[in-house]
Amino acid sequence: MTDENGVDEQAEPRIAEPRIDAAQVEVALQSLMDEENFAMAAVAGLIGAIVSAVIWAGITVATGYQIGIVAIAVGFIVATVVRISGKGLTPKFSILGAVLALVGCVLGNFFTLVYFGAQESGITIMELLPLINVAQIPALMIDTFSGMDLVFYGIAVYEGYQLSLRKITGEDMA
Repeated sequence: MTDENGVDEQAEPRIAEPRIDAAQVEVALQSLMDEENFAMAAVAGLIGAIVSAVIWAGITVATGYQIGIVAIAVGFIVATVVRISGKGLTPKFSILGAVLALVGCVLGNFFTLVYFGAQESGITIMELLPLINVAQIPALMIDTFSGMDLVFYGIAVYEGYQLSLRKITGEDMA
């Protein structure tokens, strides 16, 4: 059936599709990219990696167990700090988040080893630090590394990579 204007009364109403102006999108994206701050993301992300590593070591020391799920928290924390501080839209922020998540995990294990090494030697951490032979650190880390570490490190790195980029919202594009 049609009305007096020739419009089909039974047809579903048509909603006008929004028109996207490519030039406006390009201007909005460029404005967002101008807000990127890689240096801030790197500094803040490194601080986040160190702080989360200390927390992970503290949890390990307090419980006597290395809880792998904390590595996932390290990746999440680092990625969140990189995303918020850097406001990044480009892949370099994802790579930064992944690398710093790995750094946080490795530091968490290293800080734990330093604590237990000091405790075993009967000295303080500050007394142990100057005695550490830097060349022996990789071998020590490898000796204490397990397959499950690889799994949790991998998840943390994945999170660091995936969650470090800024999410573009409708408000950003307005």
